Amino acid sequence: MRRTLAFLDSGNQTLSYYLGVLVLGLTVAAILDLQQPGEIIAWALRVLGITFLVLLSALILAAVYSWVRLTRPGVLLEQRQAWQEVGMHAANGIATLGLTYTLFGISLGIGEMAGQDLTPDTVQGVIRGLTERFSLAFMTTVIGLPTSALLRALLSISGAWMATRDHQPEETGA
Repeated sequence: MRRTLAFLDSGNQTLSYYLGVLVLGLTVAAILDLQQPGEIIAWALRVLGITFLVLLSALILAAVYSWVRLTRPGVLLEQRQAWQEVGMHAANGIATLGLTYTLFGISLGIGEMAGQDLTPDTVQGVIRGLTERFSLAFMTTVIGLPTSALLRALLSISGAWMATRDHQPEETGA
């Protein structure tokens, strides 16, 4: 029962962090008058696709969940190391996902271009399709690599901080 409660508590905290960062990001974009939240979501679905967004979200949630478990008070050193390792693998998975989708987008663009005849009448349509595929390719890298780096830094620094804190001698009141 205690494990189930810890899982639910950590899961709720993880989801709160994830949704909070999304809401703050959309709010900042609206305040800076970049785009409205609905336009940002429509763009993300159109350019990145639902599959990439679902996989990215799952990996982010796994990394943040690991961070939440890593930073919990009273967790044994071995458990902290395990949660840090899980989180680092999830963060590395984000970089791999971004690069995989980059190659996928380039392959789609080249495949689309290879299957069409280039004439003065079709060049504009071919370039438009190629641009859409390359947009997918490069935006997944632009999103995936910094997100991965941020989560790896968060996990690494938090892990080191928690290890240092665990090895601090207790202060006595004099």
